[in-house]
Amino acid sequence: MSDNELGLFLRARREATSPADVGLPAGSRRRTPGLRRSELATLAGISVEYLTRLEQGRDRNPSLAVLASLAQALRFTADDRTALVHALKAVSGSTQFCPGAGRPPSRTVRPSLRALLDRLEPTPAVLLNRLTEVLAHTDGYRQVFGPLGLLDAPAPSLARFLFTDPRARSAHPDWEGVADGMVTRLRADSAPDDQHLRTVVHELTLTAGAPFADRWANLPAAPASNAGVRRIAHPAAGELRLVEETLALPEADGQRLLIHLPADDATAAALDSLTGRRPGALRAVAG
Repeated sequence: MSDNELGLFLRARREATSPADVGLPAGSRRRTPGLRRSELATLAGISVEYLTRLEQGRDRNPSLAVLASLAQALRFTADDRTALVHALKAVSGSTQFCPGAGRPPSRTVRPSLRALLDRLEPTPAVLLNRLTEVLAHTDGYRQVFGPLGLLDAPAPSLARFLFTDPRARSAHPDWEGVADGMVTRLRADSAPDDQHLRTVVHELTLTAGAPFADRWANLPAAPASNAGVRRIAHPAAGELRLVEETLALPEADGQRLLIHLPADDATAAALDSLTGRRPGALRAVAG
């Protein structure tokens, strides 16, 4: 692997991007079909000299704002942004994604919590840590959220799925409000100097772009409310209307239990059908 992985990646993407791709005229006397450094620098709001240093590997620790601007200027897709994150991680001496000091998020599930989840069947319930990483869940949760793609990743995370998986927008008809709630919850559950949260924020800023970055910059930290109903577009059961209840578990190092209850009789019947349990196993909590 090259010690200039980031610079080579940026140069390759610049040279593979035509002026037409970013709304510029092709012009004349162009030696290559890709963007000139001057064109990309202008689009990203940085100097040509700085872009040159990045591509040549003479600057290996660009700010998050610079990388986000380059990703926006080059019209990166979600896959492109993920590749940018990998390139940044590969750069020798890069500190953007080093967790640093601070208490790591708990990923250990107590036996009593596993037993509680078993008792909650067939209710869709999931155990999360402060970074929204999925630690354990009921089979009912898998039946509801598995087909959406939420559990596909080797280490599932509600925040990563919501902001980086294109299936999330189809699964959440009210995606904008759900995204707002996710960011305010992330901010509320972690201390401002939490280096582990900062790692997630850096990653999502690059992989998700403005939909996450703008919210992170502008939304306040606020306790999540259990009020309201979340709509889920399930591929097999149709629209589900779920009431969410969150149980904080401070003795479990900041973990929380998120429980989804049917908001109406139609959703209750659909959940019973999904889980294969007897009719009426899950009763609606609201009309």
